[in-house]
Amino acid sequence: MKTLYPPIEPFHTFHLQAGDHRIYCEQSGSPEGLPVMFLHGGPGSGCKPDHRRFFDPGRYRIVLMDQRGAGRSEPLGELRHNDTWKLLGDLESLRKALGINRWVLFGGSWGAALALLYAQKHPERVLGMILRGVFLARQYDLDWFVQDGVRRIYPDRWHELVTSLPVTGWNDVVQGMYKAVIGSNEALRNRVALAWNRWGGAVTLGRAFDPEAAPDPAEILPKARIELHYAAHRYFLRENQILRNCPLIRAIPCTLVHGRRDLVCPVESAFTLKRHLPGAKLKILENAGHIAAGEEMIDALVTSADEMAERLS
Repeated sequence: MKTLYPPIEPFHTFHLQAGDHRIYCEQSGSPEGLPVMFLHGGPGSGCKPDHRRFFDPGRYRIVLMDQRGAGRSEPLGELRHNDTWKLLGDLESLRKALGINRWVLFGGSWGAALALLYAQKHPERVLGMILRGVFLARQYDLDWFVQDGVRRIYPDRWHELVTSLPVTGWNDVVQGMYKAVIGSNEALRNRVALAWNRWGGAVTLGRAFDPEAAPDPAEILPKARIELHYAAHRYFLRENQILRNCPLIRAIPCTLVHGRRDLVCPVESAFTLKRHLPGAKLKILENAGHIAAGEEMIDALVTSADEMAERLS
């Protein structure tokens, strides 16, 4: 069973200027290696040092980018000029700035959706894709997460989420929470951001809320703002856009890795995507959930990256 590669440090870090945004970017691994672009989830989560470790540093030129408003990008939590199409533009600007002709895309959850969208817009620039916890950004997917899906598994936690809002926000939870976290009422902003964070922790990790370990609302508010900004705007996409445009990318080598126990993005998403991309390889992990953690998931992702490097060598 494969594990993460040893920790490494970047050989190059910089900020890409994109209008009012400064996008944090880094490179690690081999400067002459196979370029791979790591796409983080959220939206708004940012990259972590361990994200470099899915790739053999002797074979890959590993590129990480904190998307607009996330992680080490500035301004943190900024919503202006922050949408899906701006992110795709940032990726293309980064590719050109680094002098990369074609690269592999590696993304999980929202990062998987972004990888698919980039590939559909620039298929000639994509050598292959490794996608974990596939998110297709359909209304169906959003409804599962916040309206009438996983709430049936966590009804108590969902009640806590909804009751963080005034009664006027209960009919449309996403819109109600979005208005709250961008509003002028500081107490409501913080309460809703904390409730959103608790809900994500419960669904993603099965994590019980510990009042003693409650995060500082100021630290989680930027991520909550971005996540709800994208959700409230339906990810700035037409309904079912990703699946409809799959014929554009059927020739691109693709590996799908999905946990059977994923409650954020049910495995139906990966299975449906596989039907639209018949040439893709689908790995369903019986004991894994949504996050890129645990022996089974890490083994599958590292193996998939090694296999992709071998295939493209």
